[in-house]
Formats: sequence, C-alpha cells, structure tokens
Amino acid sequence: MCAGAQRPPRYRQWIELIRTSEDERDEAAVMAGPAKEGTLMDALGVFDAVRPRIFGIAYRMLGSVTEAEDVVQDVWLRWQQTDRSQVRDPVGFLITTTSRVALNAATSARARRELYPGPWLPEPVDTSADPMFQAERNESLELAVLLLLERLTPAQRAVYVLHEAFDYPFRLVGEVLGISEANARQLGRRARMQLAQERRDPVARADHGRLLRAFLTAARSGDMTQLEKLLAETAVSYADGGGAVRAARVPIVGRDNVARYILGLFRKFGSDLSLEIVESNGRAAILVSRAGTSVGLVTVDASPDGIERVLIILNPEKLTQFQR
Repeated sequence: MCAGAQRPPRYRQWIELIRTSEDERDEAAVMAGPAKEGTLMDALGVFDAVRPRIFGIAYRMLGSVTEAEDVVQDVWLRWQQTDRSQVRDPVGFLITTTSRVALNAATSARARRELYPGPWLPEPVDTSADPMFQAERNESLELAVLLLLERLTPAQRAVYVLHEAFDYPFRLVGEVLGISEANARQLGRRARMQLAQERRDPVARADHGRLLRAFLTAARSGDMTQLEKLLAETAVSYADGGGAVRAARVPIVGRDNVARYILGLFRKFGSDLSLEIVESNGRAAILVSRAGTSVGLVTVDASPDGIERVLIILNPEKLTQFQR
C-alpha cells in the first residue's frame, strides 16, 4: 500500500460522513463546528486538492508517514472549523497551518526520539506507486537527507523544506512561519551549510542504482573484498529495529567494520529470504521479505568515493508501506 493512499481512521470517518445523506452531513457539520461558507463537500474539495502538498511538507518535516498523516488530520479538522468566508487564500491558509502544525510536531518528535532504542531512521515510502510524490521527487525526499534533516533545529528544517523542496521564496517562507524574510534566509543558509558539511556530493540516480545492485550481489555472495571496494573509507551503517527487532544499537563506522556487519546481517537473515530491488524515496532500495512479509529495507547513500551510508530499516512499523 502506498503512503499517500493511507488516511487515519478519523479522517476516513469524516470523509464517509461528508459523502452520506444531507441529514447525516448536517450532523457531521454540527459535530465539527460551524462552517460559515459553503458545505463540507466544498471544504473537502479544496482540501483534497492541496492534500498531496500538505502530506509532502509534513512528511519531510517529520520523517514519519504516521506522524505526517496526524498533521493532515489536524489540518483537516482546523479547516472544517474555520470561518472559510474570511479566508481569501485557501491554499495559503492550508500551507501556513500545515507548516506551523508540523513545526510543533517536529519539536515534540525531537524530544521523543532522544529515547528511541538505537538509531532512528526515517520511515520509507514507496515513491514508484504513489502519484503524490511523482511531481515532487527531489533530494529532500531521500532517506539519507531526511536523516540529516533530523539534526537541524525544527525551524531550520521548516525553512529548508519550504524553500528547497517546494520552492517557496524566503519572503513567503517568513510569512508562513511568522518570522522576517531576513531570518528565514539566515535559517536557510545555516541549514544548507550544515547539510553540505555532513554529506558529500551524491551520485546520479543511475549510478546509485548500479552501486546498490553491486552491493546486493556482493552481500548475497559473501564477497568481502568486493563489498569493501564499494564502500567509502569512512562508511557508516545505521540499523533501526525500533526495539522490536534486534539490531545494532550504535552506528557501525569504517569500511571494514561495515562490510563485516553487512555480511553477518545477510547470513543472519537466512537463505529463505526474497531480495528485490524497489523504489524508496525516489531511489533504488533492497526489500527483504520472508514468506511474503517484508522484514527489512536496505538503501545506501553514495558519493564519488563509494557508499557513504548504509541505512537498514528493520522496525516492522516502518515497513508497512512495502507489504505486498
């Protein structure tokens, strides 16, 4: 199931209510609060047209499909309860509301992730099947970039997402976040500088795909020498088991250590696994399945020097997008 197709239960219930009979629709409107202009069907039409961007902003801000959908839910409820007759720019209102709700959520998530068992990795999405991401598939969607964005302050992350991913000018970013244009520019500059310090120039998508396939071949065959050739000298491996699956509790650092860890992990997975190349977050990834159930997703971040990061997602809650 693709990320964009999922909606939280409360959201689905509201959509069902809105699309029922007039009497039931009136009851839903009373429950939601007064909508002083148009019907809830009108509100839904406006909201659904902007929903892909709402989800895209929230997902990049939070790195979690579940948390992004919570933001969508929150924005939808606020849109219902707003006096829409006073809103001159519905799209601007929804994007502003989304950005501020996501900013608050990112602040809370930052505190929770300090208690996360082991390395935290973003929740992947299947971008090959989700039209929501087709028009906005850029660097900010890649798992490695989302991981680095986690190291920014929530405000820096919000400015980066709005300006770099969605091409909003700093003047508008400042208005959305309630800060000056100069402050937005400064936050954006700091965000770009920090990302540039922590990530070398990435390879093209085609080269990334070839590296990943070579990585898979070497790991499958247990070829330590070939695997080391593919890894950068300072390669790092992160494994996210979420406390539900055993995984390395700290990052594995260094070419030799990462190569040994990867080969050991593939042996641990066992010979009864299905390994296939899928698309995750706009890049090729390895989906690991057993008896039709996805048990892992492996992707890499590469530079001209080789594979810099290996991201291994084992937490079952983060693999639901790839269950076949």
